Amino acid sequence: MMVTWSTLRRGLCKGGIVCLYMVQYGCIAHCTLEYGADFVLCSGPSMEPTIRTNDIVLTEHITTMLNRTKRGDVVIAKSPTNPRSYICKRVTAVQGDKVRKGLFTEFVPKGHVWLEGDNRSNSTDSSSYGPVPQALLRGRVLLKVWPLNEVGYIRSRAASLRKAEEARVADT
Repeated sequence: MMVTWSTLRRGLCKGGIVCLYMVQYGCIAHCTLEYGADFVLCSGPSMEPTIRTNDIVLTEHITTMLNRTKRGDVVIAKSPTNPRSYICKRVTAVQGDKVRKGLFTEFVPKGHVWLEGDNRSNSTDSSSYGPVPQALLRGRVLLKVWPLNEVGYIRSRAASLRKAEEARVADT
């Protein structure tokens, strides 16, 4: 069987177009996951009951890139003690805030945040390693997507406290 040059060229051209589309979609996926949003599998007890081991959360990266993190936000950050792992904690203080640490008061310096787990009795956080540079923040947790019976937005601590206060006022 004889393959003509035009048949071979047409086949290579179609294969090349498919490869270009694959590279294009790969670049879009990379940029979306690196700079937009991604999914994170959480492990460890420090954020219980808000987030438990094996929960999957959706995070966005814009807030942390622009340094617009607020008190009460749940964030994913590079661990200050082990740069190969990530931690999930709540921002409890931002630059300029004072934090009580035992008998002492610590000042959160410019460009840093104070991170604590919701399960304070079982959390290694800023009370152990101090303020965390904002450059280590990877993303802000938006919502829990797994398990399916717990799908929903992760509220900031301030919003949760406000809602509890409104419920308490409504009961009286």
